[in-house]
Amino acid sequence: MHITETLLAAKKSKGLQFSDLEKLLGRDEVWIAALFYGQASASPDEAEKLVKALDLDASVADALTQYPLKGLGPVVPTDPLIYRFYEIMQVYGMPLKSVIHEKFGDGIMSAIDFSLHVEKEEDPKGDRVRIIMSGKFLPYKKW
Repeated sequence: MHITETLLAAKKSKGLQFSDLEKLLGRDEVWIAALFYGQASASPDEAEKLVKALDLDASVADALTQYPLKGLGPVVPTDPLIYRFYEIMQVYGMPLKSVIHEKFGDGIMSAIDFSLHVEKEEDPKGDRVRIIMSGKFLPYKKW
């Protein structure tokens, strides 16, 4: 079984949510989910706490501390939820880029010095997903 499936199955068998693990590790639930999917790496202490909470073998802790290979690959995502983010960038990517350049200058938003939070916004017409992204602005260097 792949490490992601192992972690997800253990979390499910314990009846835990990522928000429960947030309290255990002192990390945001989105970061913990990224760890489960191999998009982040844990410190030895974080890995040990997680493995203990999920009753997993110590070898899983070793795997959690490895540096990840990040990204989804060079293909358009096919999962409907993930595809919507791709679609958002297709439609709003250039407008976002223009607004960021107007406010900050020529540069990028860091995906390394970055945080991401997901909130549920109740609405009588149907609940909404609120996503808050915060990344450090990095101006392009002139030389």
